[in-house]
Amino acid sequence: MMTFFPKTNIDFLKYRKVYFTISALIFVLGIYLFATKGLNMGVDFTGGTMVQVKFEQTVDMAKVRQALTQTGSESELQSYGDNTYAVREKGAEGNIDEVQARVEKALDTLNVPYVVQQTNFVGPSVGQDMTERAVWAIILSLVFIIIYVAFRFSNILWGTSGVIALFHDLFVMAVAFAITQREIDLVVVAAFLTVAGFSINDTIVIFDRIRENMRLHPRASLGELINLSINETLSRTVITSITVVGSLFILYFFGGEALNSFSFAMLVGCICGFYTTVALTTPLVYVWSHGGENREAPQAAAPARKAVEHAPKPEKADKPAPAHAAGPSKKSVRKSRRNRR
Repeated sequence: MMTFFPKTNIDFLKYRKVYFTISALIFVLGIYLFATKGLNMGVDFTGGTMVQVKFEQTVDMAKVRQALTQTGSESELQSYGDNTYAVREKGAEGNIDEVQARVEKALDTLNVPYVVQQTNFVGPSVGQDMTERAVWAIILSLVFIIIYVAFRFSNILWGTSGVIALFHDLFVMAVAFAITQREIDLVVVAAFLTVAGFSINDTIVIFDRIRENMRLHPRASLGELINLSINETLSRTVITSITVVGSLFILYFFGGEALNSFSFAMLVGCICGFYTTVALTTPLVYVWSHGGENREAPQAAAPARKAVEHAPKPEKADKPAPAHAAGPSKKSVRKSRRNRR
């Protein structure tokens, strides 16, 4: 098997306070960005106008998107195949005619015959329903992950720490979208759920190794088992992450506009997932399961050491009696034999 780190002995738990501080700062930054800039929700969630057109000839999707960009409006383009495209744009219901006229003006520059099949308005109620469904999909996925990990490892703390790490990954992805003001649509929501599955997979691999090392090294402390397990799976985690991130970089730079937001979300989530698997999940398990024991152990051991130091020393045993004290001497035996004669 290919390995990047044949043998490492890194104390990952030593810097757990640094990891927690970084996560806390990211959380504060995210709350500030959500309160000031907010998230740029797409037409699927906010509502808008959808214009569906069909070209009589094959047209490159990139050219259609470039023509729509020249109008100065932010439009979402989706291909249905068979030269059929759907153009979505934010706006109120009263702007349907205006949006359709702007789309037709942009498509006329392509000099390719087309037919407007339908023009519909997606109301805010539909967008709100999609928002609720997306939120419930994420919440239910996290709940079932807790149940699965808790059942598999017979410890709800392990499942809870894994879900906290997943929430951390999704939160960082949302912060990245708040900074860049990219639109969040249903495709991006799919990326969020995909990252959740990818991140929990790495976490379960480390948890499995910890459980295995508990059987192999029963006398080792929990901190030693966690560091040992992370070091043993580090090469596998790095290779998997590099493979996925490399593929996502190709999608991001060469996948086109349709996959740009999806690949961006996946890139941020996978990189953050590698960090949380090593630096957040297992330190949380250690703090919850073993942190208090480490602080109490020295205090509990001090009275025992003092008792041993001040205990009275055992008295030395008397020297064994000489061999002749055990029975009569040889001379006395000879005299007794003579008297008998």
